[in-house]
Amino acid sequence: MRFALRYLLVIMAPLLLVGCVVTPGKFVSALIINADRTFTYSYKGEVYAVDTAKAVAKGLGTATGQDVAEKADTKPDPATERKRQEIAASLMKEAGYRSATYAGNGKYVIDYAIAGVLTHNFVYPYNADADVVTPFIAVELRAGGTVRVRAPGFAAPLDGAAAAQLGDQSLDMGKYLDGSFTLDTPGTIIGHNSESGSTSANGRTVIKWKSTPTTKDVPSAVIRVTQ
Repeated sequence: MRFALRYLLVIMAPLLLVGCVVTPGKFVSALIINADRTFTYSYKGEVYAVDTAKAVAKGLGTATGQDVAEKADTKPDPATERKRQEIAASLMKEAGYRSATYAGNGKYVIDYAIAGVLTHNFVYPYNADADVVTPFIAVELRAGGTVRVRAPGFAAPLDGAAAAQLGDQSLDMGKYLDGSFTLDTPGTIIGHNSESGSTSANGRTVIKWKSTPTTKDVPSAVIRVTQ
């Protein structure tokens, strides 16, 4: 048991440093990359904020024999709730947010869509005011006219068994996942890891990934587009 806790502390260290991370709930997301590198990205649905530092500390306390009743207190902290309301307001100052509301208990309801040109890398979400630097999706320009797409937020970051070991199921952030991510492009598909494969029509290829609490593989694809 002690070895398992030490191991989990190592893998959870980055989350302890971040303090608060965000994870999708029910959502629909799509990325369209055209031959001229113009693109659109959209995300519509739920986003959950998890105070990982607090949750890990609570879980470790329970696992090491501290008072379970004290550590099981899950009442929303008023100061945290106020801060999360402020975060929703700050998101509306960022281009792309058509709506961002805080529904309580860590849940936001988001409607986001943005268009641009891939002259540089793109990540979402990113908001300096809200200290949000937890990418659901990252689009990376690479040599040779290729573009790599990875969506780490659409796979379960920590499984339920590990969360149970730490004594706090709020750390099982994958439990919220319920959505789909679609990539649409006329580019050449060099590789992808969607189990459902791809479909082609009118010179474009569409790849779709489902996200559930059992999704372990990060949705990924590499495509070649016109430079």
